[in-house]
Amino acid sequence: MSEARAVVVVEPTGEPVPVVVEVPHAGTAVPDEVRGELLLDGDGVRRDADLYVDRLYAEAPALGATLVYTEISRFVVDLNRAPDDVDARAVAGWPIAREAPRGLIWRVATDGTPVLREPIPRASWARRVERYHAPYHAALDRVIENVRARFGRVVILSGHSMPSVGKATHADPGRRRADVVPGDRRGASCSPRVTAAAMALFSGAGMSVAPNEPYQGGETTRRLGRPDAGRHALQVELNRDLYMDEATFAIRDDGLARLRALCGRLVASLGEVAKTL
Repeated sequence: MSEARAVVVVEPTGEPVPVVVEVPHAGTAVPDEVRGELLLDGDGVRRDADLYVDRLYAEAPALGATLVYTEISRFVVDLNRAPDDVDARAVAGWPIAREAPRGLIWRVATDGTPVLREPIPRASWARRVERYHAPYHAALDRVIENVRARFGRVVILSGHSMPSVGKATHADPGRRRADVVPGDRRGASCSPRVTAAAMALFSGAGMSVAPNEPYQGGETTRRLGRPDAGRHALQVELNRDLYMDEATFAIRDDGLARLRALCGRLVASLGEVAKTL
């Protein structure tokens, strides 16, 4: 898997708008240098990936947005975590006694399955940050700043998917989730108009929408969302049951097509909202 890319940037092909779409968890590639440190097989890696979300937003560049994504699995490094968000039992010799089993380096999957054969050396943590985490965020930051400099503002749409029912290690185990969860860190990461536009779009399509429940937005939304500086970040979680079989990973063609169209409409809607911010 050495050919898998840590970061892919797709520039707008349509008239540019002040929107950047980032998809940090759709990748499934595990480079050879990491594979021996993991217990998970291919299905295990796919089970906690945001499968196909990069496809859902594939039309974003044609609509004028910049698309940023990775081909690397979140089990290599979670791009929606800070580099020092580390579980002391995941990295050998980590100097801070911290409990973060699904931090930068996942120690357990969402169903409780162990991810690591043993705590990884700090040198491995450093390599993962240098080769995968740092390049992704450097590219994302560069794109965002270029767009903000051009338009005076930027809306960052962080595209994710979620299990239809909370898993064993989630805060809502066994609970059926809404179709769509927009996360704005309870109003801190973007203008209310950005969140309202996303809610109106999906609600108008007959979907259930639950803002910030159970996801408020991760590290990327927290770090990038600075409305007072012209950076508005919104995380959008889509229920996987809408477009795929969660047990077999098979795509539901009608569901994927419908959701892809809605994601395109979301990008266009946020582009219009961004003009007014």
